[in-house]
Amino acid sequence: MARVRCRWHNVLICVCCPCICLALLFVYVGVVLCMEMNTGVTPGSENVVPRTIYFEATGSYMRKSLAPVPTTFWKLHTDGDSLWNQLQLPMDHYFNPILYPNNTKRGFKNNASLESLLMESFSDVINSNGTTRNITELPEQIQEFVRHMHRRDYRTLFQPDGVCGAGAQDQKKPTLLLLAIKTTELNFKNRQAIRRAWGQVGWLAGQKKNSSGGYVRRVFLMAKEDPNELGVDISELLELESKHYGDILQWDFKDTFFNLTLKDVLFWNWFSQYCPWTRFVFKGDDDVFVNTPNIITYLQDQLKRPDARKTIKDFMVGDVIAAAQPDRSIKSKYFIPESFYKGKYPAYAGGGGVVYSGLLAKRLHRISKRVHLFPIDDVYVGMCMTRLNAHPIHHPAFLTFDFPKKEEEELCAYHKILLVHKRSPSQIVRLTADVKKTQMQCRDVPLRDGVEKGKKT
Repeated sequence: MARVRCRWHNVLICVCCPCICLALLFVYVGVVLCMEMNTGVTPGSENVVPRTIYFEATGSYMRKSLAPVPTTFWKLHTDGDSLWNQLQLPMDHYFNPILYPNNTKRGFKNNASLESLLMESFSDVINSNGTTRNITELPEQIQEFVRHMHRRDYRTLFQPDGVCGAGAQDQKKPTLLLLAIKTTELNFKNRQAIRRAWGQVGWLAGQKKNSSGGYVRRVFLMAKEDPNELGVDISELLELESKHYGDILQWDFKDTFFNLTLKDVLFWNWFSQYCPWTRFVFKGDDDVFVNTPNIITYLQDQLKRPDARKTIKDFMVGDVIAAAQPDRSIKSKYFIPESFYKGKYPAYAGGGGVVYSGLLAKRLHRISKRVHLFPIDDVYVGMCMTRLNAHPIHHPAFLTFDFPKKEEEELCAYHKILLVHKRSPSQIVRLTADVKKTQMQCRDVPLRDGVEKGKKT
């Protein structure tokens, strides 16, 4: 009996072992195939780059109330990404309402925690393996920007004395428009031309015959020139100018092209403290001509719209540039290497001149605490707008690239625009005088191209 049992035991072992091994082999092959399908690599093709892994919101397509969402929309890994992309990704992850649903509201209420998050993500990336070497390979102007891009705590050297810029002392109503003009210490002629011409403050009437006016205030935004590079220290002259006009807002950082973004960020902070009731902001350069009466009429029309209460909080209008690519030309002042930033730019309004609401300025101040600084100022504003889910409005009366050929020669050409770039101080003064002379002849001409196109990009 024992012999029979032993014989059957040997038979079972001989039959079952191959079956079990075969079954395990099938399982192994199946697992390998599944893994390779998920990584996008086919058998025998080791040189194929795996597809990037993304976070996907399960069940998002089941809800008909939502707009269509791409199958993959949130990148989780940054292997080989450019420096700014690596810096920003932890911030965007932290405030992703799907990944971390409780962080968004908490982050908006705690400014200190936002600043510490920016510093933490900056420190983590900068100190990671290989990043230091990559930074030294960037152009010198980008390297200098990176060395200071985590700082926003610059002291104020001059500012209007407790008020929202220079304006009428007997002002009786909230400010309709604050003119915030980017300038430099040496551009005194530009500032004087603006003060005499389109940048006058107080009560200003609109362009149209029956349109109401509004109170206008003015502030010039500037940083610090290096006295060693200039060969002279002009801080005493600037102090006299500040005391006389009361419209200088200066911070103690180096005034360079890549630091224009700092002027935006620090201006939003100052605006939030000193201009709580200001309805709109014009932010532009000191070499543009602005038809201020036209802007006043245009803004009053915006306030009269039935949906104004909803739209004003996101309101920004200018010469909108959509789907722009970073300038990779090393000789350009806008040069951004791929090792620093990768991808398209968001839609943004050209920095020569843009108008946005005071409510949006405060929202930009808060959201900027979640976005690492970027060297191109108007692109940075576009990045902040994207994270607010807000969109600048394109208007053809903002001519940041000047008039088309021969259009400037028309009698009422400057009555049809809101802004044109670029003009010298003497041209600014002359054009303002010419517009006043022809005001009666051109009072009823519409803005350029008729009406606002309302193109949201």
